[in-house]
Amino acid sequence: MTITIFLGSLLGSMALGMPIAFALLVCGVALMAHLDLFDAQIVAQNVVNGADSFPLMAVPFFLLAGEIMNAGGLSKRIVDFAMAAIGHVKGGLGYVAIFAACILASLSGSAVADAAALSALLVPMMVKAGHDRARSGGLIASAGIIAPIIPPSIGFVIFGVAGNVSITKLFLAGIFPGLLLGLALVVTWWWLVRREAVTPPPRRSAREVARAFREALWALVLPLIIIFGLKFGVFTPTEAAVVAAMYSLFVAVFVYRELAPGDLFEVFVTAAKTTSAVMFLVAAALVSAWLITVADLPGMVAELLDPLMDNQTLLLLGIMLLVVAVGTAMDMTPTILILTPVLMPVVKMAGIDPVYFGVLFIINNAIGLLTPPVGTVLNVVAGVSKLKMEEVIRGVWPFMAAQLLVLLLLVLFPALVTAPARWIGG
Repeated sequence: MTITIFLGSLLGSMALGMPIAFALLVCGVALMAHLDLFDAQIVAQNVVNGADSFPLMAVPFFLLAGEIMNAGGLSKRIVDFAMAAIGHVKGGLGYVAIFAACILASLSGSAVADAAALSALLVPMMVKAGHDRARSGGLIASAGIIAPIIPPSIGFVIFGVAGNVSITKLFLAGIFPGLLLGLALVVTWWWLVRREAVTPPPRRSAREVARAFREALWALVLPLIIIFGLKFGVFTPTEAAVVAAMYSLFVAVFVYRELAPGDLFEVFVTAAKTTSAVMFLVAAALVSAWLITVADLPGMVAELLDPLMDNQTLLLLGIMLLVVAVGTAMDMTPTILILTPVLMPVVKMAGIDPVYFGVLFIINNAIGLLTPPVGTVLNVVAGVSKLKMEEVIRGVWPFMAAQLLVLLLLVLFPALVTAPARWIGG
């Protein structure tokens, strides 16, 4: 009955068109009424405590860093360098998109920001070069979702807070799987474009490549600063977010000089609006998370999954299928906030490494950004590149299938996550 009330109140509120954050509050109040625990003061206290978290301070700073990079020319120079280095090969623009997405992922941690930047810069160029419009949009969308996997990752920050898992370990564990997703896109793109009659642009001279590298060097240094700083304990993930924002601001204003002081207000307001939506969502989710614990929903879910508890692989496959289904109807952040308190106790009871599970969980949620009808990244790519939603959905399927295959391999072979994480983390 408790599970029915939890799902019924949450899904019912969403079906009425209520924003996710308010639907979570309604769900929490419904559970409190069912458990005869209703107290408005408890609701308010949990909402306040939900946003009162030092690790969550990383979210606004990473979002701000992403906005500054797009407005200040860092993203553009990374794409220019990729174009100079590999744009001349057959299907080169697609490889440029993947290469640039992996680098941008290590700067912002936001799939939406990266997909928007790459769509604006590359989709018109790919269409003009003769590539299929739908396929170009689908590739950009699929490349954009690498951002929540390669550190810094806003998704890992939220999962780490919700599941009480080390964010630093999640960051370092996400590097290799994120690169695997990029490699899957490379192979898929190569297979799809090998028969296309597209003439690539001429090879750039060594001097032009060197010039593009010098221009992009300031942007390329930032991922190294963050990764080495986290690995050697120079700063925490939250402090890394501040470093990323301040470094991006310095480069955009004083080095590239593409962000005038008068433009800063608009950049800060945009980042603040996005931050307020995310933080209110997190705060509202803590009410439901507290009641999930009080009502022992994880125990009930564990009973339902009891036949799979002795086999970690089957349990993970079952959970991953559940997350794929949820991802078709819900955005990444609410999915993390709703499912993490329910699934983490089950995962720990089964003896699964929380960091390993976190990587799989976030990859699955990132792929959910591509699944219609919600598909936030699909909507962003369609809007920015002026493509029809149906075109982007048609173009994204081969790439999303490749990324789901990578997820399956990570479930079947945990060492693909754990071994590189141990090596990188020392």
